[in-house]
Amino acid sequence: MVDAAGRAAATRSRNAKTAAFAEVLGRLRPDEAPAAVGLLLGRPVQGRLGVGWRTLRRGLPAAAETGTLSIGDVDRAFGDLADAHGPGSAARRSAALTGLLAAATRVEQDFLIRVMTGEVRTGALSGIVTDAVATAVRLPKETVRRAAMLSGDLGATAAAALRGDDLERIDLTPGVAVQPMLAASAPDVAEAVSVTGPASVEYKLDGARLQVHRVGGRVRAYTRSLAEVTERVPEIVELVRALPGGDLVLDGETLTLDEDGRARPFQDTMSRFGGAATEGELPVELSVSFFDLLYGDGRSLIDEPLRVRRRLLRAMVGGSLIAGVETAPGDPDPAAAAQAVLDEALAAGHEGVVVKSLAAPYAAGRRGAHWVKVKPVFTFDLVVLAVERGSGRRSGWLSNLHLGARDPEGRFGDPGGFVMVGKTFKGLTDELLRWQTEYFPTIAEGDDGYVLALEPTTVVEIAIDGVQRSSRYPGGIALRFARVKRYRIGDDAKPPSEADTVADLLRNAPGPAGLAQ
Repeated sequence: MVDAAGRAAATRSRNAKTAAFAEVLGRLRPDEAPAAVGLLLGRPVQGRLGVGWRTLRRGLPAAAETGTLSIGDVDRAFGDLADAHGPGSAARRSAALTGLLAAATRVEQDFLIRVMTGEVRTGALSGIVTDAVATAVRLPKETVRRAAMLSGDLGATAAAALRGDDLERIDLTPGVAVQPMLAASAPDVAEAVSVTGPASVEYKLDGARLQVHRVGGRVRAYTRSLAEVTERVPEIVELVRALPGGDLVLDGETLTLDEDGRARPFQDTMSRFGGAATEGELPVELSVSFFDLLYGDGRSLIDEPLRVRRRLLRAMVGGSLIAGVETAPGDPDPAAAAQAVLDEALAAGHEGVVVKSLAAPYAAGRRGAHWVKVKPVFTFDLVVLAVERGSGRRSGWLSNLHLGARDPEGRFGDPGGFVMVGKTFKGLTDELLRWQTEYFPTIAEGDDGYVLALEPTTVVEIAIDGVQRSSRYPGGIALRFARVKRYRIGDDAKPPSEADTVADLLRNAPGPAGLAQ
């Protein structure tokens, strides 16, 4: 498995990644498949293991000379780590972690550490592993994809495929959460509608994806990752319980709104999904907008076109239907209609729009051309304050950038200095990684073995989708989906004195209502 992950990380070819994973998946026993899929995706079946970089920095045991670990060994050790609670748990956790890593070779240690800390960099998206399962068992990819989508569990689907079960018998079942349909991206609505044809143009809300099932009157709610959060959303449970009809599966988005109906900060919504507060302690009231109906009218609807699903959905949820318009083949200018919806959505504090083909079925778990999201992209010139050493495929390179905005008034420190507003490793090509690995040590002001503090002299252009409130960084904000566009060096050089300020970020990038204040 470690060898397959290494080969996958070393290539950008989807086919090569698929072949590498298929080779190892085809050698598994069915009972090993769920753990193996979790390892390849960097998502252990046990969930959170309670192991972070702080724990690992205390020192690793010497690596084993030869590899003896099996997937079952790793699965049991991860189980011990996840189950360690109560008195004596620290000692049990330490013993389990030390035992596991002492039995691992050096490359196995590196792989396991990246899995435990969420730093897997194999490019092993679920779609690639799904295709690898199909290749391993010689089944059509669409058959395995559909089974994984409808079961909501790729590991269990892989086990069923290895057992020789008939995957075509798997269908959507109310009460069993399924992978959500995903959207591709386009730079503007004109391109989006040219791809989809007649479409439903809907607000893209900056909230939490929510899939709600009603079975025999009992309502359950699940997040995008299929974690159950029913107890966290009682007002939505009550709303769905009162809807007409029998069993239901609804897809939508939940968020919090201010008194004027504008979106509150994303963190306000997500505060509902963390911790273990009781219903009486729930911190904010949620609003919900439904945009799809997967099951209703006594049948699965995922193979029906969106125009049919929307007609049934509109009759069922009324005012809880997502805001938007539908274009038609005869519309003289569908792009103009879509642009009007985008303008309205942005004015209301939302992220943008999703343009959805009215002829498309619900492709659970898939990202394709039937749904296309359009969000404005904003660029800013920021200063690199520090850089972290890479791991996995980026071992030996300097990778993750600490980004700072100019603080001319000294609101966060010395006037004219810089304040950290985020990190990113996205958008760094091998050429840029090579350049910064050679250059940054020449301007380093400190090195703790993991992070190099740098002279604040290097300006980098960063693209973001917006800003959000955050206590993680000194500037009180964080950058949403930050990625590197280019360094402002050479003929394109810009001095740090001309970098953008925190005020520039707040004024010119979209953020939730009240953030600028």
